[in-house]
Amino acid sequence: MKPGLLFAATLLLAGLCGPVPAAAPAVPPAPTVRIDYQKTVLANGLEVILVEDHRLPVVAVNIWYHVGPANEAPGLTGFAHLFEHMMFAQTRHVPRGMADSLLEGAGATDSNGSTDFDRTNYFDTAPSNQLELALWVHADRMGYLLDVLDQAALSNQQDVVRNERRQNIEDRPYGIVEEALYHTLFPKEHPYYADVMGSHADIQGAKLADVREFFRRYYGPNNASVVIAGDIDKAKTLALVRKYFGSFKRSEPVARRTVATPAITSERRVTVPDRIELPRVFIGWLTPPAYQPGDAELDVLAQILAGGKSSRLYKTLVYDRQIAQEVNASQNSYALASTFVVDVTARPGQSLHDIEAAVDAELAALRDNGPTEREIERARNTIETRLVAQVQKLGGEGLANLVNRYNQYTGDPGYLQKDLERVRRVSAADVQRAARQYLQRNARAVVEGVPGKQQLPPDVPAPPPSKQKAAPVAGINRDEAWRYKAPKAGPAPRFTPPKANSFQLANGLTVIHYYNPALPLVAARLVVRSGTDANPADLPGLADFTATTLDEGTATRSAPQLADEIAQLGASFGSGSTADASAVSLFALKSNFARGFEILADVALRPAFPTAEVERQRASRLAELAQQRDEPELVAAVAASGALYGADHPYGYGRLGTEPAIRAVTRDDLLDFWRRHYVPANAALVVAGDITRDELRTLAQSQLQGWSGALRDGSGPGAPETTQARVVMVDKPGAAQTALRVTSIGAARTTPDYPALEVMNAALGGLFSSRINNKLREQKGYSYGMFSQFRYDRTAGPFAVSGSVRGDVTGASVSEIFKEVERMRAQPMREQELAGARNSQILSLPALFETDEAISGSMADLFVFGLPADYYQQLPARLSAVSAQQAQAVARKYLAPEQMVVVAVGDRAKIQPQLDALRLGKMELRDSDGQLLEQTGK
Repeated sequence: MKPGLLFAATLLLAGLCGPVPAAAPAVPPAPTVRIDYQKTVLANGLEVILVEDHRLPVVAVNIWYHVGPANEAPGLTGFAHLFEHMMFAQTRHVPRGMADSLLEGAGATDSNGSTDFDRTNYFDTAPSNQLELALWVHADRMGYLLDVLDQAALSNQQDVVRNERRQNIEDRPYGIVEEALYHTLFPKEHPYYADVMGSHADIQGAKLADVREFFRRYYGPNNASVVIAGDIDKAKTLALVRKYFGSFKRSEPVARRTVATPAITSERRVTVPDRIELPRVFIGWLTPPAYQPGDAELDVLAQILAGGKSSRLYKTLVYDRQIAQEVNASQNSYALASTFVVDVTARPGQSLHDIEAAVDAELAALRDNGPTEREIERARNTIETRLVAQVQKLGGEGLANLVNRYNQYTGDPGYLQKDLERVRRVSAADVQRAARQYLQRNARAVVEGVPGKQQLPPDVPAPPPSKQKAAPVAGINRDEAWRYKAPKAGPAPRFTPPKANSFQLANGLTVIHYYNPALPLVAARLVVRSGTDANPADLPGLADFTATTLDEGTATRSAPQLADEIAQLGASFGSGSTADASAVSLFALKSNFARGFEILADVALRPAFPTAEVERQRASRLAELAQQRDEPELVAAVAASGALYGADHPYGYGRLGTEPAIRAVTRDDLLDFWRRHYVPANAALVVAGDITRDELRTLAQSQLQGWSGALRDGSGPGAPETTQARVVMVDKPGAAQTALRVTSIGAARTTPDYPALEVMNAALGGLFSSRINNKLREQKGYSYGMFSQFRYDRTAGPFAVSGSVRGDVTGASVSEIFKEVERMRAQPMREQELAGARNSQILSLPALFETDEAISGSMADLFVFGLPADYYQQLPARLSAVSAQQAQAVARKYLAPEQMVVVAVGDRAKIQPQLDALRLGKMELRDSDGQLLEQTGK
């Protein structure tokens, strides 16, 4: 067994079948999961936690600084988050932009940072031979940021963070409503009162002196912990950490902050108008801090209340009464206080008053009677599967981050086993007691988000750039000349991408298998090669309507029975479609996979499409379409599809289709699509995880051998009819940002140009350090992020540069995008940029195979696009062969500026004059469903 994660007895389920006994059954033990870690505290106070795990030749570096809004001074809301951005600026030994380009060029993935109320973290996942490079970058931020921190860097990041606030709070549906919930739960002087991003006034009001002081106070080694998890040698890794961090001086000790959170003694109510179509209510309570008594009980309660289709609120509000579009509940656990939040989005025409009354009734039932034992077991199983699954991934939100969280909140980096056990100990009586103690009506805040005009504070203008340079300050740590040179990579680790092993059943079904015994988990998807591309011209969205209705009832199971059985297994289950495929997917602990697979087979092979369920899905899809209209970037994507492909092409619409089509679909249409396309010859079963080939063969034969049918429609989607307009506009009056897409038709997945396109696009706009993102975010401060990508379909999919920009720089942003496209076409990349773009694609390939779900997705692509079984083994060499001339050639071939369409979703009155000034050509107006309204211009 490999070091790092040790697994023993997996979950046993009680009471899966038959009536619940009067007495509570004995609770089976939690799965045994041990994180084998080594923790060392350096002389300067830095906590170093090492987890050796050789599943893949990658390593995750995750640093937590124990500082967040909980530590902010009054008037400096959002400061911790702003400072997170500052840490990505220049340091003494690493010039601005170098860290991103070096790490991405080394194959790093999941490179980012984040801030929550209690901590700020920075993380990268890199090939294991590049560990020293990652440590060099992180160490220079900790030790030498102050030496070069200047006003220019601060001003730039103030622009970026304010763009982030506009995009993720003010222009995101319900963003300001959720922010108002925290304003209502906490008093203004409480550190959790403000959103983590803070206000525009406080972000803009931050002074360089404040930033420097914040660094001195909170970014010392004794206020940080670093977790390094993956393909490492612990002794050698600890030596490297001592080399890069050991000489840093301590900062002044940071006292653990204790803040009294006043109890809510009478209900508080607020109404917030927002640019939304469907009202939503947030109901919040103050609850115990993370990992304290009551925290786990409330986590289980949240799962029972709104954790998927088996939950009480889903069954009552969404399924039975159909007055809600979606329901959610969560126990959000923090250090000073936690919040328990229920949020419910209304269906069109429904009342928040009725929804709130229904929520109150379910809460009263839990307080009065408690949950059933089956509900407790379902919730436990789901939470346990989620915790075990989290450690599949080393970086990002995976193992390294979880270890750091446990270390900060409990002092035990290996707390995972105890976490599983505390969830397993939760009883029905415990949940009832928690509901009675914390979720009372007079102890809550209720915030209603309703359609209307946003009421935002007056905009705070950014001051003109200062011509005076701030006086430099002395650094904290002694300079060391060796730090000026980036470390060289170690010997390249061996990595052979997994090869798809496949066999066929007698009925023609392809089975693709990858055995991955690292964790007791299995992911499966039954995929058919028919998606959006197979939609009839008069029924856009039919493929997805069919896929999402599959699990709403079979010949032997009703929709609620399906939901309950899946939840009882602690499994996750889903169905849906993409441009070229539809799929039914399952993810479960190995011990429960066979039972889950029987349900998957029943759903795919024997769907009933009950009339009542079709009508429920119809109402849900119409409401989802209304929600889509609130998302500017989704609106831009749908409008771009219509403009590129035309009304007669199946790609000319979004996944949902149109309102008339949704209303027109009949049960017979769904049944006919299923009969035509869900047949063995058009399908593949793709399974990755802790299941052997023989076990899978036996299981597949037992459940799928009787499946029959022949594909009756193999025609392609036809030729696109691209609009003659060069500018497509969707008016969103009052929008703070413009959702922007510069787009054209690109290439099919099987094109021989694929490697060159991926390398070229990485440099153009695919990477954080790419030309477009660097120009619009880092240099200009126009955007929180602007990226480009090719979507490769079986036929030519779209190319798009997309993101959101400040409304007042919409025209300037378009101009800069076209300049970068022209520059990519005009001259070959220089060797250093080419090598970085090429290596970013080659060396990051292990990320495609980090989790069972990722592996099954990668393997499914082989089937969907007709790629050879050894495709991933061949890909590194094909990418390595891409030359600067080839990258330029594909840029010239596929990126024709005169054929690109600019799609802008924003305040037309503000952005049209800017776009008119560019003289691009004809303009057309489309509505929020992407449908043509009118065309103007010559």
